[in-house]
Amino acid sequence: MTLHISEAEVRVLLTMPMAVEAVEEISRKQANGEVVVHPRRRFEFPGSNFFHYMAAADYTTGYLAMKQYTYVRGRLKFLVPLYEMGTGELVALIEADSMGQLRTGAASGVATKYLARRDARIAAIIGTGGQAKTQLEAIATVRKLDSVNVFGRDPRRREAFCKEMSARVGIPVRAAASASEAVRGAHIVCTATTAVQPVVNGADLTSGVHINAIGANHAHKRELDDEAVASADVIVVDSIEQSRQEAGDLIIAFHGDESCWTGVKRLPDVVAGKTSGRTSDTEVTLFKSNGIASWDLAVAIKVYKAAREAGLGRELPLWSESAPD
Repeated sequence: MTLHISEAEVRVLLTMPMAVEAVEEISRKQANGEVVVHPRRRFEFPGSNFFHYMAAADYTTGYLAMKQYTYVRGRLKFLVPLYEMGTGELVALIEADSMGQLRTGAASGVATKYLARRDARIAAIIGTGGQAKTQLEAIATVRKLDSVNVFGRDPRRREAFCKEMSARVGIPVRAAASASEAVRGAHIVCTATTAVQPVVNGADLTSGVHINAIGANHAHKRELDDEAVASADVIVVDSIEQSRQEAGDLIIAFHGDESCWTGVKRLPDVVAGKTSGRTSDTEVTLFKSNGIASWDLAVAIKVYKAAREAGLGRELPLWSESAPD
């Protein structure tokens, strides 16, 4: 039978270290051709509402997952169906808002592990929503931070974020008066906003900084200005195909110059050692994250197995035999 796993159960079952491990492992498999990813596609409804879907298959574990989600009237609803290849069975239906936030943060954690300076101690977070929280949590998992500066447009949310995250990660998290103030002097910068126009300017970046840009995943949206992208010595993405479609930070900054894409690297290849990442402490590195289905698959497998072991979830009698007449 299919196991239904709720948001509350996901929060109990999945930790950030588990998510980082899962994303790193599946990235290595992806580089070796053992995982196949289908990029995100969208249907647009009247009123600027959307249905999104994306899928991935891991041939080493025998699992396949599709992530489906709607954005209607300002609300997002996420679902991940998990299938077993050998039987064709739908083994789980997982409510996936929390899981998605964790896997997105975990991907930035993996990128930070491989691309940030080893002595990186100061982080800046632009944004104060749920995604910003998991970005900080993931960075703190892979680097020993001394302090974090945070900027968001709403002062009350900014202060609440600092209080909550200081307690969660055990590091001083301080509110900044502007994005520029937050970014200056930071060794790691994360943008997790809904911005359409740049929130981080290249002029404010420090030599040797690593940037995780995760908020803009439409071709017309961006969080980084042209100078910030141009300053990057190393640009890494999760999927070049998907980035060409929706990584507005790169699409806009490249100004239609196809040669700019030739140097863009894939995170799976960096993780697997098939291409270089950072090669010196003075380089600026940029991870442009759009979010790919292999990450959802990796954490879905972890959640499903943990739920089975813990006896959580509810069995759904899908495709059960009909009662005889």
